Amino acid sequence: MYMAYGWPQVIPLEQGLCPSSQQRVIYFKVINRLFLVVSPSTLELWSSSQHKVRLGKYKRHAKSLEREGENLQAVWSPDTKLIAILVSFFFFLFFLHTTSFFLHIFKVQFSEKRIHIGGKQPSGLCLANITLVLSEQVPFADKKLTVSNFVSDNKHMLLGLSNGSLYSISWKGEFYGAFEIDPNSCDSSDTSTSPHSLGNGFASGRAPAGSVSNHYIARKSAIVQLELCLMMRLLFVLYSDGQLVSFSVSKRGLKQVEYIKPEKKLGSDDAVCTSVASDQQILAVGTRRGVVELYDLAESASLIRSVSLSDWGYSMDETGPVSCIAWTPDNSAFAVGWKLRGLTVWSVSGCRLMSTIRQNGLSVSSPKVKPNQDCKYEALMNGTSLMQWDEYGYKLYVIEEESLERVIAFSFGKCCLSRGVSGMTYVRQVIYGEDRLLVVQSEDTDELRILHLNLPVSYISQNWPVQHVAASRDGMHLAVAGLHGLILYDIQLKKWRVFGDITQEQKIQCKGLLWLGKIVVVCNYIDSSNTFQGRVAGEYGNSEKQIPVMREELGFTIGIYELLDSSSSFKDLAWLLPRKKTGYELLFYPRYHLDQSSLLCRKPLLAKPMVMDVYKDHILVTYRPFDVHIFHVRLLGELTHSSTPDLQLSTVRELSIMTAKSHPAAMRFIPDRLPREFAPDNHISSLEFLDTQPARCLILRINGELSLLDLDEGRERELTDSVELFWVTCGQSEEKASLIEEVSWLDYGHRGMQVWYPSPGADPFKQEDFLQLDPELEFDREVYPLGLLPNAGVVVGVSQRMSFSACTEFPCFEPSPQAQTILHCLLRHLLQRDKTEEALRLAQLSAEKPHFSHCLELLLFTVFDAEVSRQNANKKQASGPKHAGNCSPLEKTCDLIRNFSEYLDVVVSVARKTDGRYWADLFSAAGRSTELFEECFQRRWYRTAACYILVIAKLEGPAVSQYCALRLLQATLDESLYDLAGELVRFLLRSGKEYDQASTDSERPSPRFLGYFLFRSSYNKPSLDKSNSLKEQSAHIASVKSILESHASYLMSGKELSKLVAFVKGTQFDLVEYLQRERYGSARLENFASGLELIGQKLQMGMLQSRLDAEFLLAHMCSVKFKEWIVVLATLLRRAEVLFDIFQHDIRLWKAYSITLQSRPAFSEYHDLLEGLEERLSSVSNLQEK
Repeated sequence: MYMAYGWPQVIPLEQGLCPSSQQRVIYFKVINRLFLVVSPSTLELWSSSQHKVRLGKYKRHAKSLEREGENLQAVWSPDTKLIAILVSFFFFLFFLHTTSFFLHIFKVQFSEKRIHIGGKQPSGLCLANITLVLSEQVPFADKKLTVSNFVSDNKHMLLGLSNGSLYSISWKGEFYGAFEIDPNSCDSSDTSTSPHSLGNGFASGRAPAGSVSNHYIARKSAIVQLELCLMMRLLFVLYSDGQLVSFSVSKRGLKQVEYIKPEKKLGSDDAVCTSVASDQQILAVGTRRGVVELYDLAESASLIRSVSLSDWGYSMDETGPVSCIAWTPDNSAFAVGWKLRGLTVWSVSGCRLMSTIRQNGLSVSSPKVKPNQDCKYEALMNGTSLMQWDEYGYKLYVIEEESLERVIAFSFGKCCLSRGVSGMTYVRQVIYGEDRLLVVQSEDTDELRILHLNLPVSYISQNWPVQHVAASRDGMHLAVAGLHGLILYDIQLKKWRVFGDITQEQKIQCKGLLWLGKIVVVCNYIDSSNTFQGRVAGEYGNSEKQIPVMREELGFTIGIYELLDSSSSFKDLAWLLPRKKTGYELLFYPRYHLDQSSLLCRKPLLAKPMVMDVYKDHILVTYRPFDVHIFHVRLLGELTHSSTPDLQLSTVRELSIMTAKSHPAAMRFIPDRLPREFAPDNHISSLEFLDTQPARCLILRINGELSLLDLDEGRERELTDSVELFWVTCGQSEEKASLIEEVSWLDYGHRGMQVWYPSPGADPFKQEDFLQLDPELEFDREVYPLGLLPNAGVVVGVSQRMSFSACTEFPCFEPSPQAQTILHCLLRHLLQRDKTEEALRLAQLSAEKPHFSHCLELLLFTVFDAEVSRQNANKKQASGPKHAGNCSPLEKTCDLIRNFSEYLDVVVSVARKTDGRYWADLFSAAGRSTELFEECFQRRWYRTAACYILVIAKLEGPAVSQYCALRLLQATLDESLYDLAGELVRFLLRSGKEYDQASTDSERPSPRFLGYFLFRSSYNKPSLDKSNSLKEQSAHIASVKSILESHASYLMSGKELSKLVAFVKGTQFDLVEYLQRERYGSARLENFASGLELIGQKLQMGMLQSRLDAEFLLAHMCSVKFKEWIVVLATLLRRAEVLFDIFQHDIRLWKAYSITLQSRPAFSEYHDLLEGLEERLSSVSNLQEK
């Protein structure tokens, strides 16, 4: 898994001397911490290591460009010593367009002097000298040819021509001529030389091996791209008409061109580029449609899947055709660049890991960003021309289309889960970059976040880059290894532990890491320059003991092994003969001290291990081709600072498996916690040994096949395929609150997440009843799973986010952790196997988790959905099994959830998400809807109760639902839940109209009659004659209106004005009509002074919301010309213009107003308002007198 982080880095390129006819880089390649950029007139060699430094360049002079033309194609030899460049010169000869080609071969030589970049020690970088060693004209027979790219091995190069032939050249500059190949006869093995090959084209004088065949071959489409995979001995030839053909290659590489034979046609005849993942044996083909097709070369080149951005709302019109494809070094992901816009990185399973193209979400309907919406901050807006991963996969170097100015480097972190020789834990999710760790944090809060943990500069500057990372079983300690040595990090203490002696650190070349409890296990590569082996003569007898002896020689420590008995001395060591040796070994260090003196054990290995794993005190090591060795670790003594325990390693099992399958990419022990049938019941030690020694392991092969290996019988059972990673969960967690102990393992691939459970029968690993697929565990195709949180029962994944800033050209890429629960899957599994008590305990462990209610909802929804699907299937078959005498899965699920307070919410939430036609089935198991409503009502869970109203209307009829809604309306008004009351009002008015239209039963009890007895207000308002208004409305609507008016009168009489405003806004109550009727009733102000004081206290005018409420009421009072309220509210709001409007026409009211404010000390705050009004009124009075 690869995920981009940080801002892209820009590497500037030097411009050529002359303006180029082709504004693009013609060749770009990364090999051995170097990358080569070839433009039409220059060559630049850069370091792709920790420091991006230009090491050398070659700039062609103007005369060379005029005489021979610009650089057209280039290739770099695998050993990085030679560079071949094909240049072309266009001219007219006798009014005909003619092209002349020249081959330039450059030699790259590095100086011995190292570059000082910073610090005391020089870096490992040296300046390079690029010199031209050969310049020859290529003797093409046809002068109107165009050429494809080069492919090469260590000795020869191939070039595709526009006439459909291949041209062979050696790295010594020998031209072997053109060879015709026929893509239309894939079953034929004839490969011949073109009849018009020039004899003088062979610099060495030897004729081509296939030149004897001169039969006629029809003219073919031009070859536009060649792709060579020496590991698979395949050559892929792409033609201009979109055909893609694979050819087999000789074991001797490209030297024997006559053995290049057509094999098979691939693709859909619209291919434009291709790239091979040799380890996975997958061919990626880019098409003109902007789609990338993946083919399985191990299975008759069958189509695996296609990936594109169409699901994200981008068509081929926005992105253009695919321009280039680049696989990561481990072949687990690939980058795709488009001709017109952007690039994207995909996993093999089709998960989109990174994209430079902006979008808001996943799905076809996701709105995409238009070109004028800040697209200047989007990288690669002009399209992608070339791209290359570095050898570690930490950098993706990209060259933009029509750009000669720069290389853009994207930083990536990776997480090679379940692969290789480094241990992993699903508890701690770690993405590691070249110089840092990106750790998912989940301890402090329920939200997940990414912590960037930078490695100490003193270590990473000398040992760049990070190569292996392993987390301890509890996830609290991390082991990190770079080029040499290793360091440890304590997450709780936030401290690093390093080697105190740097010479000891440099002797360790870590090739793998494991955690064995509190011990770090290092797979170390033994450098031949530091190893000597001696043997003492046999005069000491046949009793021999191999012990490590350390001595100082030439200023550094050398490790030697000797065969001595306990009584021997070192007097004869001088005649020891040094012998160079390379190999691998396991080193065991305690986590509290990294030093040679604390080394617990050193175990030589037979060869380089393919995969390793550890479970408790057992270590698994697998060698090629498939030899499995299992070691038992015994620690004698306590592992403390003060003691020196003895660690003993013994081999307990060896297997050599003969198979034609692909090599393992990962192997993990499967704990066998059940005693063996043959184990004696009375032998405790034997049972303990069988209980701790794993007898099975999972194997994930490079091609994605997952199988189960029985270590006792050596029998392998295939489980599934197309798997990218897996987690063994059973027996892995030490926490009592682990929620995943029932699960054996989980895997992830293009099918999504698969949960595996043991079978309930005698054989817990019976294949037919083992796999449990959970479609709802399919992660979004933007989220890649990293691990599990066992105490929370969630899968942790990561997706890409981008943040934009106006001060930077490119966005910042930010990995964002996501969580998806699997608790509902575990509960459903237990219920399916009638483990109700276990399911209840598991649910109780999760009851305090924030996602618990959501899990219960998912559980009920999936079980109910399966029940509906079963019923529909049974209806089509006209018969089906009934759950006679037994509880159905739906009933079991409801019984489980009923133990928790979330039950009422969960049931109605699932009902609202499903078709109302099936509600009867749901509530037959969950309980009668009116009873559930009543329980919510009694608990005062009014929002949940409101959700049951629609269900009651569907199952019990409109009359019952209106009765329940009226009860709930009065209760919500009493609790001031006005938004909810508004929803109930709208439901009642709508259902009342429908009910009155459909109902013809005159004896049906009137809702108004029911409301009179059930919803009497605590405030007895004055009786008003409203017979005229109510006659025009139905009794049901009148009942609703009566409840609302009663509540409005209650609020108005108590001067609860803020609540009144919220009530009016929430229920859409007609306040104007109410005020007109209640002018002399509940809305009347008996006394101005007391009213001003009381309303001022109620509204709290110092708060913004209170002022807004007062403005709202003032507007309504003005509309009904309610003068008393207008004066009070305008005074509180200090609206002098409103008061002036009233008082200039009513001087008597002004005098009373003025006397009241002046006479009461409580109103002194309004004296300034009074003075302003008095001044304005007096000026108006003076004008009128004049």
